[in-house]
Amino acid sequence: MNPVAKRNAIGFVREVGETASALWWQFFDWLAQVPMRQLVVTWVLALLLGCTPILLPEQAAAFVLISLGLKVLAGGKRKAEIEARKASEQAGTETLERKLVEAQMAALQAQVEPHFLFNTLALIGQLIETDPPQAAKIHTHLIEYLRSTLPQMRARGSGTLGRQIALSRSYLAIMQARMKSRLSVSIDVPPELESATFPPMMLQILIENCIKHGLEPKIEGGRIDIRASVNGNMMQVDVQDDGVGFSLYAGDGVGLTNIRERLKLVYGTRAQLLIEQPAEGGCRASIRVPFAPDIFAGAPA
Repeated sequence: MNPVAKRNAIGFVREVGETASALWWQFFDWLAQVPMRQLVVTWVLALLLGCTPILLPEQAAAFVLISLGLKVLAGGKRKAEIEARKASEQAGTETLERKLVEAQMAALQAQVEPHFLFNTLALIGQLIETDPPQAAKIHTHLIEYLRSTLPQMRARGSGTLGRQIALSRSYLAIMQARMKSRLSVSIDVPPELESATFPPMMLQILIENCIKHGLEPKIEGGRIDIRASVNGNMMQVDVQDDGVGFSLYAGDGVGLTNIRERLKLVYGTRAQLLIEQPAEGGCRASIRVPFAPDIFAGAPA
């Protein structure tokens, strides 16, 4: 036999061996997982075929004996191996899905940070021309704000309502320095809710919208009321102003769209953002999320 023919023959034998091995393991996997009742039905069909020219009685009997032996002796072990492999694959898929959600959350949060910083810097830029002392004052507040809150803004995962309230107080201090008597603030959040889980930067966005769309266009200014309450297993955080009101035809804009997308990623259909126009005027934005106190909130980092 010449070398080429020899290589072809070896290749053919190898393919036959691989195919036979694959068929064997497919049969073994089927045998390990098939319920006993279905296997008995298969044996009955094989024995019936053994009474016809399709299959010899000896072959049918051999199939029954071999399959019974494999099922009893090795079927349980093989089934456990298959289930363990499936569980491992499922765990890998869930890990990838979780990492994808975390990446999407990080991207959305990163979208918010420059939004706030650019707005504040633009504000300082305007005041430098019209009111330099006030611009310097806000600049000082901004440095203090970033020094104390930047770690929170960069933190990944869920924050607490208490941390978001602290961050909002710093932000409102900057805005009150600019608007002076045109902006008054009321915060009514029970201490027991401060450790509750609340997504980072969402409260900040609602307050920014109140000032930008509700109070800044109003000559005499107004007030912002921030409240939090729990009803059953849901926590609601309200940000209400008495400004010029929210246009129902204006659309959500970047900030509110960001909130809706992040709520959907974290909570699915269990959370919502509501925009309402109270009878007394102004606008009320409410975020409802599952109530989840953070029992480690007070623990040292």
